Amino acid sequence: MTKVAQSELIEGAIAGKVVSFPTDTVPAIATLPEHSALIFAAKKRPQDKPLILMGACEEDLWAYVTGTPEEIAIWQKVTCHYWPGAMTLVLPASSRLSTAMNPIDPTTIGLRIPDSDIARAILAQTGPLATTSANLSGQPPLETMNAIDAAFPDVLTLDLAQGDTKIGSGLPSTVAKWTEKGWEILRQGSVKMMNDE
Repeated sequence: MTKVAQSELIEGAIAGKVVSFPTDTVPAIATLPEHSALIFAAKKRPQDKPLILMGACEEDLWAYVTGTPEEIAIWQKVTCHYWPGAMTLVLPASSRLSTAMNPIDPTTIGLRIPDSDIARAILAQTGPLATTSANLSGQPPLETMNAIDAAFPDVLTLDLAQGDTKIGSGLPSTVAKWTEKGWEILRQGSVKMMNDE
């Protein structure tokens, strides 16, 4: 059992360990971007399923993407509308991003700011983390911290008083990828993107 207090979880993440904490959708399993291989191994996740870079605020994430001033203006219009929230934007990655997050196609990266006070408080201390849902690849996402603690005994799991309580909406984020023709919805989640974005 590796349930820990929030301060210990933050210290562990900064030290390069894999951690788990609640978000607004489903609980995340997370680590520093350069240690992403640990998540792929723990989840038995195929290399062609990239991780999402989650941050506490927009300013923490923009350095990891690259685009023209016109593109960035479009992206920021969308983030102003949907962040914090269940919207993941897949954008062209900058050289700052660790290729370990997206080994097959390191030219793009999914970004998200969760609408969760706990998650953002953790991310504000750790900096952006590579994240995904807490489950073995192909299995449904685990929805309680106790279930995650049992399934991933080596992961530092946030110790909550309501450890058996389902946290978050249980619905995945919507994933929208920026292309030359505009936005392409890769996964329709709980948030619907407006047509004029």
